[in-house]
Amino acid sequence: MVDVSPFRGWRYDVSQVGDLSDVITPPYDVIDTQFQDRLYKVHPCNFIRLELNRSEPSDTDANAKYGRAADFLKHWKLDGVLQMEPEDALYVYSQEFTWEGSTYIRGGFMARIRLEEFGTGNVFPHEQTLSGPKLDRLMLIRATNANLSPIFGLYPDETASVQRILDDACLKLTPSQATDHLGVIHRLWVVTDHQVIGQVKAGLRDQPVFIADGHHRYETALNYRKELKAAGKLNDDQAAANFVLMHFVGMQDPGLQILPTHRLVSGLPATLTSGQVAEALKSCCEVDVIGQGDKAATETWELIEADGGQDVFGFGTAADDTWLFVRILDNSLMSTLAADHSEAWQLLGVSMLHRLLLEELILKSVGGDPKFQYVHRLDETTAALHAKTHQLACLVAPATIEDVREIAAGRETMPPKSTYFYPKLLSGLVVHSLS
Repeated sequence: MVDVSPFRGWRYDVSQVGDLSDVITPPYDVIDTQFQDRLYKVHPCNFIRLELNRSEPSDTDANAKYGRAADFLKHWKLDGVLQMEPEDALYVYSQEFTWEGSTYIRGGFMARIRLEEFGTGNVFPHEQTLSGPKLDRLMLIRATNANLSPIFGLYPDETASVQRILDDACLKLTPSQATDHLGVIHRLWVVTDHQVIGQVKAGLRDQPVFIADGHHRYETALNYRKELKAAGKLNDDQAAANFVLMHFVGMQDPGLQILPTHRLVSGLPATLTSGQVAEALKSCCEVDVIGQGDKAATETWELIEADGGQDVFGFGTAADDTWLFVRILDNSLMSTLAADHSEAWQLLGVSMLHRLLLEELILKSVGGDPKFQYVHRLDETTAALHAKTHQLACLVAPATIEDVREIAAGRETMPPKSTYFYPKLLSGLVVHSLS
């Protein structure tokens, strides 16, 4: 049973900070140093100072940035920059965005969800996690005692019944609004109606929840709860640290988009040609030469999109600027190459790309010490080939929502960089205090 509940969030007082667009920030994992510095300059109360506080030249302790983030949070609360909601609420959150010429609106709502250890309940991960980001987020949550950004959760809602309840409740409410650096419009409504909240809680009670993004933060919340329990500081079952901030989106939401994550490969022979790639793949694939240049890259990707399957790929080679459209005809080797994984995992496009096409066929044929860069836009792949910074570009279809659900429900994690849910959720719209 999933325990979803409202809470009294901390939000910016726009009468103090002005335009909400000036104080919000993307999540920490998509911010580089240059963007971090830029956000610092936008507004003295930009949420970057909490989400990803930077090290300063005067720091004598490598962990000083976490304490500094906690100080900002404390003083912003005292000064009224952040104010607590007068009563428990659900936070309806929509994102309007454009991708490849089409406009979408992704709906959802933020609430808190009771933490469950993976493998024991109805919260399912689909990605592997790394120790570095988890330690970073743990240091931050220890210092601030707060969930600063939401985890992205998906739940089955075939008739959109839960979201429709919330949308109806928002008809007479005025949203807060912010536009981010990518032009995505973010809107937030505060719903406090007890009947509506009760209906939403009931609607999710028997549903599984699949983590789309934020695995490191969810595991960090679990680890923080363990620390508090071990120290005897968490004896109340309803204490806030038993919960974590999550944004819930129905799996059938028309605005739910998973973008492709293409692979750029370096460390291969500089002379690698499309002919060599085709020769390496011929034992189990059908290979068509599409042509040369950016136009051929576009045509290759259009063929992949039109097909809609996980068994079609595009390969571009820098040496001859040529693009191939590849279809796997025989994937039987995957049962051996990935014998420790389920059939659903074996038949993912990214699984077959790495295990079969690259590792088993291309690399054994041409050699090299491959290094991967991951990009989402087609023009990023063509630019890399023109610059010859990478010898091979691989176009791969994104995993589907059904893939995520099936593999996660089997308590299995997907290969790295299998999904990229766009757009990212903002940090700074709502803070869930663990005090």
